Amino acid sequence: MERMSEVVPGSDARNLQQFLTHSKWDHRAVIKQVSHDVSEELNNSKPCGLIIDESGFEKQGESSVGVARQWLGRLGKVDNGQVGVFGVLVNDTRFAPIDVRLYLPKKWCEDKERCDKAGIPEDKREFQTKIEQALSIVKDARKEGLQFDWVGADAGYGKGLAFIDQLDEMGETFMVDIHSDFTVYQNDPKPYLPEWQGKGRKPSRWKSTESGVEASKYIKALAPSRWSRVFVRDTTRGKMRLEIAVETIFVWDVTQSKVKEHLLVATRSLDRGDLKISLSNAKKSTPRKKLAFMQRQRFWVERAFEDAKSECGMADYQCRKWSAWHHHMALVMMTMVFMLKERKQQQKAFPLLSAADIELLLVEFLPRRDTSPEEIINQLKKRHGRRRKAIESHSKTTERSYQRIRKARWRENVKSGQNG
Repeated sequence: MERMSEVVPGSDARNLQQFLTHSKWDHRAVIKQVSHDVSEELNNSKPCGLIIDESGFEKQGESSVGVARQWLGRLGKVDNGQVGVFGVLVNDTRFAPIDVRLYLPKKWCEDKERCDKAGIPEDKREFQTKIEQALSIVKDARKEGLQFDWVGADAGYGKGLAFIDQLDEMGETFMVDIHSDFTVYQNDPKPYLPEWQGKGRKPSRWKSTESGVEASKYIKALAPSRWSRVFVRDTTRGKMRLEIAVETIFVWDVTQSKVKEHLLVATRSLDRGDLKISLSNAKKSTPRKKLAFMQRQRFWVERAFEDAKSECGMADYQCRKWSAWHHHMALVMMTMVFMLKERKQQQKAFPLLSAADIELLLVEFLPRRDTSPEEIINQLKKRHGRRRKAIESHSKTTERSYQRIRKARWRENVKSGQNG
């Protein structure tokens, strides 16, 4: 915000901070409006999907709301940071986020003092898994009347049956990626409980005479005739043509008796690389071209995060409190709607217009604060003043820590008799 105030005429860093952190405007109302704007923009003849995905934000320290050592997909490793679960509407090559939930690890929900300092509302402190947050996004989208034809997600949400079972029970069509070692059954496993012999505990573990197989092995064993070629969409590198195989299989959680019949959808590039495997409850009559289109639409979620972080400042924030984090995300989502509308309006004149292009145009044509020598020196003095205060604050904190350590050592020495 300090950098923003140095560029934007009439702005002030403190006012901007007040607007983000302490102002009482309702981020949920803004996000609700964003979701309706996006749904209206994407409503056309092509199928529209609601894709669930999460994004991580690397952070230092322990005070930022929700921060913890956890998996950060952007870094590809476990590190200190925050994680948000997002819902993104996609329609062919157009996309924009419509909802978000900040993931709170259990240790946060169990620490009242920490929650109080971060300003987390009392009704938001109950622990929710990412799957529960994802389902909440889907339910809220339907409640708001948003238009989408299916729900998609990556293998992080497809590693078990909890997510897809819930979507199935909600009446949602889904296309969810799975890991290569996900177990599927070619025939109905027909689970049964072994007959009790009258001694010991009654059997409670379900058994089956059918053997499951890893999804990747099932796919690799398919005959060439089971594959067909489909055209998915045009890309900047030419037309996307894929090979697709669609098989009817069964899935079963061995702790339960319930068995579900789904489609196993596998697509790969023509050079037989880039294999993707998904589960779907779409109708068996669904054309293969549509299934391939649905599966490969998850690509645009990564593009959405890329645009949001590179051009819309999604990861460029320094705030600790609950309200500030959600205010920031709501503003970023508003910006993404603006990008979506501009690209749509300029489609005929500039069909390749990107978010980066729009950002460049804004930088060039929006009014900027006068960069006279006096203004530059004034900004320099302000930065040095804030830097000096930060150094002094750090020095005081270090000195207090040093004094605590000295007192603690002195008490230990007194107890052990080393101080006479």
